[in-house]
Amino acid sequence: MAASDKILLIEDDREIASTLRSVLEAAGYDVTHAPNGKEGQRLIQEVKPALVVTDMMMPQLGGFPVLEFIRQLENPPKVIMITANEGGRHKAYAEMLGVSDYLRKPFAMDVLLEAVERALSRGKSPADEAPKPKKLSRKKAD
Repeated sequence: MAASDKILLIEDDREIASTLRSVLEAAGYDVTHAPNGKEGQRLIQEVKPALVVTDMMMPQLGGFPVLEFIRQLENPPKVIMITANEGGRHKAYAEMLGVSDYLRKPFAMDVLLEAVERALSRGKSPADEAPKPKKLSRKKAD
């Protein structure tokens, strides 16, 4: 985990949000909270998180419009969707929109932390973090 791993938590239930935020902060993440999708969209642009953890069902814009919004960004953050919904079609749609993980409530906090770690480490390989080699220019033969 990098010190710069910012997480935006979009969750309308205050108790759930408080618990998740406490667990994520205790694990060393920098967490910002939005109580609904509309505020979440604003904070995605302002905070530029590495990861968004969003509930699916919320007032004032749910998780799917947030995913659709994120999908249009030039450098979108990774996303974990959390929900109490059992529907398989919702999971399939979330995966089509590019979620890194889909967690059904209730879930254990270690399951959340593992999902966060996986999402933040995806796409990072030693080759990604190594300096890029310079292109060699070919000299013209005389």
